[in-house]
Amino acid sequence: MKAIRTHEPTAGIGGLVYEDVPDAKAGLCEVLIKVVACGITHTELDWPIWTCRAGHRREAIIPGNEVSGVVTALGYGTAGFAVGDEVFGLTDQLRDGAAAEYVAVEARNLAPKPRSLDHFQTAAVPRAGLTAWQALFDHGKLEKGQTVVVHGAGGAVGSVAVQLARWAGAEVIGTGREHSRALATELGAERYIALDNGGLDEIAGQADLVVDTVGGEVLTASSALLRPGGTLITIKAAAEFPTDRDDIATIVFVQLPNRDQLVEIARLIDDGHVRPQVGAVYPLAEAAQAFTVKAAGGVPGRMILRP
Repeated sequence: MKAIRTHEPTAGIGGLVYEDVPDAKAGLCEVLIKVVACGITHTELDWPIWTCRAGHRREAIIPGNEVSGVVTALGYGTAGFAVGDEVFGLTDQLRDGAAAEYVAVEARNLAPKPRSLDHFQTAAVPRAGLTAWQALFDHGKLEKGQTVVVHGAGGAVGSVAVQLARWAGAEVIGTGREHSRALATELGAERYIALDNGGLDEIAGQADLVVDTVGGEVLTASSALLRPGGTLITIKAAAEFPTDRDDIATIVFVQLPNRDQLVEIARLIDDGHVRPQVGAVYPLAEAAQAFTVKAAGGVPGRMILRP
């Protein structure tokens, strides 16, 4: 089968190669998926993913952990799916990803595809949806009537967080670049702060929860936005957490696969509460260009590869 691979940990985007690789096969409790669409995160080539679960160094990796496609085979012991089912979810980061014609995925990490989306839209959902859900509800314990600030409200994760928070009955304040104002407001942000010109001072002390997808100076300045007892959550570097307050909680996390949450997110999509953001769709053979364009900035939403 054809796939995108990189053979060196330090090669970056320039090391991506479109080549023939051994056919994927479904193992114990896995399904084999014919990939229709694969979502990529432009920073994933820098993640510490060069050691497999057995502890051995991987000689090559296939990137792309978000997948939407069709089940073509079932591994021994697999339950809950049948050949022909349309599914979506996350691959294991320490195994081959979905930037390929086929991928084997543990069945527990998959859910039925939202009926109202095509595969390209669906491939933008798993990582963004699970990250936003877990930030707001698992870690942030968001409740109806609370105020949440979402940094990066126009991005793949931030835009879903805005919609989920609005669905949950929270007051949503979005932040980001000026060009994301219209999108964030359309998706449910009652207020929007353009970080091009500063402006965070005007919402100081107003938030119960801050969800940060930006990091850096934005994260450092975020403790001032919280009321006493509030929570600051980031998916960026914990070393950037402000340390000037002991009356707030600070949490850094990495999202985990969760079938039940994927099922609920798909239901919310089909009910019209959540709309994923697709940046652009590239042929699989042009993966390096897709990574390059996204890394350069200015393209909102998730980049999608099409085998």
